[in-house]
Amino acid sequence: MNQLPGRIYSAVSAPMTRRSQAKQRTRLKLLDATRRLVAERGYEAATIRDIAAAADLSTGAVFASFTDKADLFNEVIVADDQMLFERMQAAADLAGDPRTALLEMFMAGYELHLEQLRLVQAAISFSWLRDTAAERRNREGVGQILQLLAKVLRQAVERGDLAKGLDVALTSDMLWNSYVANYRQAIFDGWGIEALRTRLSAQINVLLGGLQAAA
Repeated sequence: MNQLPGRIYSAVSAPMTRRSQAKQRTRLKLLDATRRLVAERGYEAATIRDIAAAADLSTGAVFASFTDKADLFNEVIVADDQMLFERMQAAADLAGDPRTALLEMFMAGYELHLEQLRLVQAAISFSWLRDTAAERRNREGVGQILQLLAKVLRQAVERGDLAKGLDVALTSDMLWNSYVANYRQAIFDGWGIEALRTRLSAQINVLLGGLQAAA
């Protein structure tokens, strides 16, 4: 990632009581601390005690806001999905043709996370362990991103850039899966931003190659 905003989790905009504001501040501090520690140490090494200390709170404050560490980390992932969606949406608004738009959207994600690969690795591993309710909540966040990808593809079909028979939902899902899978090379093989760009560009070309509208 190039730069992280000082606070990555947005407080709700509706009027809140002082007590609600205090609870919200506690929650934000815990989410920020969890993200930092997991990025530095990994999920297992980031204990509840350490997270509480990093947030300058008691362990009781953690359990007053979250059921356990898994619940806390899942909320970090959900918030991260929202931040990724916003970055990708901004990239899509600046791009033109579908290949460029998709490439820049996904590169915005790599630029966001490349310096915090332990966090990405933990999130991917954790995705196989969370319960059904947590999985459903996470899919809502990813669903926003898939809808954004689908929007770019549908607009390309409407402009005549891609074939009318395009399965938008399936193509969006395949693009997302390719993006996530490339983190393995970043984590284990040391791929940097340019190597990821080259791989992703090739993947997009393969996926869209047979979907080009006839001239």
